[in-house]
Amino acid sequence: MDLAFIPSPSVGVVHLGPIPLRGYAFCIIIGVFVGVWLGNKRWVQRGGRSGTVADIAVWAVPFGLVGGRLYHVVTTYEPYFGPNGHPLDAFKVWEGGLGIWGAVALGAVGAWIGCRRRGIPLPAYADALAPGLALGQAIGRWGNWFNQELYGKPTDVPWALKISSDPAIGRIGGTYHPTFLYECLWCIAVAALVMWADKRFRLGHGRAFALYVAAYCAGRAWIEYMRVDEAHHILGLRLNVWTALIVFVLAVAYFVVSAKKAPGREAVVEPGAQLAEGADGAAAEDADHADDAKVSVEKPSSKTASEDDGETETEAGADGADGASESAKDEPGDKKPADAADAPAADAPAADAAKPAGSGSTKKS
Repeated sequence: MDLAFIPSPSVGVVHLGPIPLRGYAFCIIIGVFVGVWLGNKRWVQRGGRSGTVADIAVWAVPFGLVGGRLYHVVTTYEPYFGPNGHPLDAFKVWEGGLGIWGAVALGAVGAWIGCRRRGIPLPAYADALAPGLALGQAIGRWGNWFNQELYGKPTDVPWALKISSDPAIGRIGGTYHPTFLYECLWCIAVAALVMWADKRFRLGHGRAFALYVAAYCAGRAWIEYMRVDEAHHILGLRLNVWTALIVFVLAVAYFVVSAKKAPGREAVVEPGAQLAEGADGAAAEDADHADDAKVSVEKPSSKTASEDDGETETEAGADGADGASESAKDEPGDKKPADAADAPAADAPAADAAKPAGSGSTKKS
């Protein structure tokens, strides 16, 4: 008898009148919003504009949903195109079935289109979004809990997941490893690792995203190995285990090559963002100066009329003193009488003697 376990919800959908509210869909939507929110904060910290991440997500999210569903349908085609399959069920995304590999791959195509339209390098955008993707996956995994799917092998550990029986789909009740919870916790750890490494080593040119991919694949490989749901096997390993191993190698190779080819981080992640920010700052500074000038004009003078008169007299006295000093410098040391100074020399020609008195003196200013 199990004394402790994690219960599963009895139903994964609640009907609000004719509208079904599905727990799986809510987890996906909340995960997308959290990922975009964190990605926007990191994008602004890197020098981009607020709102750019959401604008590009308008392209990335639909592509990601289509890619995730395509990967699931192609790798698990029996329920849809097998002998007793129902092809229209391939469109019922709300019932579960999104492959993260296809979601990231085709979502990157949508992000590339959005980045190209904005003139933004895709690697820089991916670096800013990487931790948000991991957190979004952590939240989205709780959708598997609502649908009672993708659990692990039977176990009686205290944190085992209680699964109810459903003969219609061949589900056997019991307690199993909560692989959805393992992956949720792993994705949170991956997000923390990427944010720490990005801050510590200033990762750029797609290396933060590559670290996220490699770290996620390392955990997904052993979590996938624990699952007991139907899956294709190659050489004794589940298909998704092989996918995780291959993508891990590619991510590590990209990280190493990128570090050698383009070390450091991009100086500019969004052209024009710094100019717009500078213009906003200049406008605010001009407004502050205008306010200061207005206050200076409106402020009444605290000086009295007598003080102003005193200052005027003092300034006039100072000017007079300066003028007297300057005149004293211009006067010769031994002042001659006016007649002697203006009289012509004895040996001067008669024409010079006939000049008016004082015509040869220097003009005083």
